[in-house]
Amino acid sequence: MKKIVSLLLVCFVLFSLASCYHTPDDDTKEQVRSRDISTVYFNTYSMLSTYGDTSDDNIEKYLEISEEVLSYYHKLFDIYYEYAGVNNIRTINKNAGKSPVKVDEEMIDFLEYCKQIYTITNGKTNVMLGSVLKIWHECREIAEEDFGYLSPEDLPTVEELAQAQEHTSIDLLVIDRENMTVYISDPEASLDVGAVAKGYTVDILYERIKALGASSVVLNIGGSIRAIGARPNGSGWVVGITNPHRTPEKPFALRLRFQNTALVTSGDYERYFVCGEQKYHHIIDPLTGQPATYFSSVSILTEESGLADALSTALFCMSYEDGLALISSLREEGKAIEVLWIDREGNHKMTDALRASVVNA
Repeated sequence: MKKIVSLLLVCFVLFSLASCYHTPDDDTKEQVRSRDISTVYFNTYSMLSTYGDTSDDNIEKYLEISEEVLSYYHKLFDIYYEYAGVNNIRTINKNAGKSPVKVDEEMIDFLEYCKQIYTITNGKTNVMLGSVLKIWHECREIAEEDFGYLSPEDLPTVEELAQAQEHTSIDLLVIDRENMTVYISDPEASLDVGAVAKGYTVDILYERIKALGASSVVLNIGGSIRAIGARPNGSGWVVGITNPHRTPEKPFALRLRFQNTALVTSGDYERYFVCGEQKYHHIIDPLTGQPATYFSSVSILTEESGLADALSTALFCMSYEDGLALISSLREEGKAIEVLWIDREGNHKMTDALRASVVNA
């Protein structure tokens, strides 16, 4: 599984999902320092942005820590390959219904977090959806051989998906912290942590880089964005939210200014195939086993990238009313969460505080 990560240190520029632009309203003149490396993590393009008043020594430290964290957690969360000396998600899935797997504490922490996320999202973000997601992944692989098109006879049947859904209960995931083991009790069940893993890893990387004294840095790991501080002039970072119905004239739905927070978008416009006249994207509703049809994209702005990642998936799989109710309940618990919903016709709905962050709306 080839992955390309480029950790760039640039001034005033941010990539959001597959898009970037130069901030037009900035008048600061900090010196730009940059370093560019390529490696193989998380099947995504990634970037680290900072201002030029950061010393070369710190830049080297940021890059070194980024390599270390991304490499380790990529291996830990990989569902396709195993690695020497690491019992990862692939190892746990291989032993489903057979025996518990001894794992590192980082895996225990992560999977306990995933169970919390399941509860928070009322089951809409479920890492035990692997049996269903595997079916759709195989469809995408077949479609890739025909330039993104799938024959109707290769679509999964309702019966096939319903059978797979019988093996997705979160209770099948047995975590034993005392013995440091993880066990899937159903041999036909499996983990797929794609809806949480990247955002969770960004939070780990954020803490490691912040501990080095970073005060003006943005991490963007394949669209999971987290900012450390603001720009040296005190203003927030500016990022473009991709327009799901983008045209050359309008690549962004809108632009936001933010600082000291995380931003994640889930959308139907990057990973999909076409069958007949219908597009089948990769975000699957656990209730139906089918690609969710409520929105074209959902963006979450909150303090934790892992939570933003999970909520962007969850709200993508529920109605606006249900999503707003979920966000309201989390706010009552003290969580600051803002949302942008873009429906399949291109209409926008957003929370009030997020509206106040829009640049040149």
